[in-house]
Amino acid sequence: MSIGELAERFGLAAHVLRHWEAMGVLTPAARVNGRRRYTDDHLIRVMTIVRAKSAGMSLEQIREMLAAANLAERRTLLQRHHADLERRLQEISASKELIEHLMRCTADDFAQCPTYRRLAQDTVRKLTSGSPAAGAAEGRN
Repeated sequence: MSIGELAERFGLAAHVLRHWEAMGVLTPAARVNGRRRYTDDHLIRVMTIVRAKSAGMSLEQIREMLAAANLAERRTLLQRHHADLERRLQEISASKELIEHLMRCTADDFAQCPTYRRLAQDTVRKLTSGSPAAGAAEGRN
């Protein structure tokens, strides 16, 4: 497939694929009559890059993952990123819970709503647990 066809399948501009080639995350396509021709292997690689970027990985991290010398190295890289994803998911979940309450809350001033205040305090505790200031902050409550 052409660069335009491959890019279109993922809603990308062709220059993005060229940039990924320059960054070393996408193997350059073979040229037929001077035009790039991409294969199903490229399709899988682009899907991998798109999903990794969606998960918050930088192009440098993606390049490291794809170039890992062996399974153990790749797993180590991915375990670090997985831990970061888990932390981000917890933060998103806490934010979602607050927003869902606010959509149902009938208080004129939601900051004074007892349920919202409890959720907010729980969120603060979760976000600050493990930090040096967390113990001091909890002691003041």
